[in-house]
Amino acid sequence: MTQSDPTDNALATIASILDPPESRRQPAKPAGAEQMLVAPPPIPTPPPPIEAHGYCKFGPGPMTAIRFKWTVRLDNGDYYVDETIGENSTPVVAGPMSREAAIQMVDDRESDARRRFEQLKGEMTGRSTANLARKDNGEA
Repeated sequence: MTQSDPTDNALATIASILDPPESRRQPAKPAGAEQMLVAPPPIPTPPPPIEAHGYCKFGPGPMTAIRFKWTVRLDNGDYYVDETIGENSTPVVAGPMSREAAIQMVDDRESDARRRFEQLKGEMTGRSTANLARKDNGEA
């Protein structure tokens, strides 16, 4: 190999990366040196409380016009839940209630609507061809 051989240059570069000069190496710890204590990880703090006024969830479904919406609002120190269907319907109001009860009502209503939607969707998509064939034969 000659002095200008690219392989030599590549090997020299790799060697310099793998074997850094003494000035870049970590100094060796003297025997018997005490290890530094590492602080334990911080204790996770609880999440901030949910802001009840304006807390809102939407029901499932493909069409906005028939989708449920539950919204918590604060009025004179009491909380109310407005339940609407679609964008322009008159709300059905539940309340007065506590902050926690209003949030729980919204969560429960949304959860129940999602469960019923998934059940209905499963029934509609889970119809077997046997059921369809039976209906085509005039059997109910």
